[in-house]
Amino acid sequence: MTDRILVLGGMGRIGSSVAQDLANHVDAEIVVTGRQLPRHEVDSRFSFLLLNLADLEALDKAISEANVVVHCAGPFHYRDARVLKTCIEHRVNYVDVSDHRSFTQKAIAFQEPAKRAGVTAVINSGIFPGISNSMVRQGVEQFDVPEKIHLSYVVSGSGGAGLTVMRTTFLGLQQPFKVWIDGEWQKINPYSDREIVQFPPPYGKTGVYWFDMPEAFTFVDSFPVKTVITKFGSVPDFYNLLTAFVAHRWPESWLKNPGVIEFLANVSYKMTNVSDRFSGIGVAIRSVVTGQKDGKTLDYCSTLVHENTAIAAGYGTGSIAQQLLSGELKKPGVWPVEQVLTTELFEQAMQSRNLKIEQEWG
Repeated sequence: MTDRILVLGGMGRIGSSVAQDLANHVDAEIVVTGRQLPRHEVDSRFSFLLLNLADLEALDKAISEANVVVHCAGPFHYRDARVLKTCIEHRVNYVDVSDHRSFTQKAIAFQEPAKRAGVTAVINSGIFPGISNSMVRQGVEQFDVPEKIHLSYVVSGSGGAGLTVMRTTFLGLQQPFKVWIDGEWQKINPYSDREIVQFPPPYGKTGVYWFDMPEAFTFVDSFPVKTVITKFGSVPDFYNLLTAFVAHRWPESWLKNPGVIEFLANVSYKMTNVSDRFSGIGVAIRSVVTGQKDGKTLDYCSTLVHENTAIAAGYGTGSIAQQLLSGELKKPGVWPVEQVLTTELFEQAMQSRNLKIEQEWG
């Protein structure tokens, strides 16, 4: 029988990028789902399934017929772990592109049921989180004693993503979040403490800000470090200034209003549709791990640049789904990427997709 991969939310920008990556690397039937009939012709390498995640009976049936489920139907701020729970019930391996700590916490709660069912579930995959997590693991493994992680991201315009990612950005401004600094949990305001970071060309020196990412707390469980910093920025820089203004000047009640979030997402999406023509839609990641090696305090810096953020996210998630399907990646339980994907497997996947990561000691 032919293997089947089910891509929930597979008609969105990220979901379709995942499906395209899979089509290039696996010999399996790829089923992409959407809540509405597609407005354009679906890639001939996929089959389309009309599916609303609220239809529990239809969701159960679709999952039961799959070998691997890829959950790309965000924003994950609003999602429960129903899809993951159903995968565990049917003993189907799972990967998602979740990017918010509230969902991560809901998913990790299914750790023991997943272990008992023999299901490997990988959360927080994609580009950031996702590939970025593996870059950090790669860096941590260089040290005798890792001490600090400083992870920065920058995206050009929309990054080639759709409205869902815009919503996610503004949802991330709603409230302060906890971060691990000098061995203690501290509260930080979103989009605060602007820092100029040196990224590879074409980005150069770019402003980044504190942003609530799930790796801000999963890294604390994954690695014995005293500090974890996760910062995000956009180009052109005026998007940073606008986002910071919204985060710090708008009333909290506005930011917690779904109508306001939808308004901001739509306005931003229209603006980036114009600026993308000049800025591009790429992404850059800079991971710096500081620690002790051979009695010395050193930095290990790794960087990545890709011209299309959505395609890079497809590489990150698609490669994990590929490894789950082949059985190369097998560790029953629910895991963020850095806890389950070995550096060897990560490097193989990136090489097969011609995605180059630069590394240097400092």
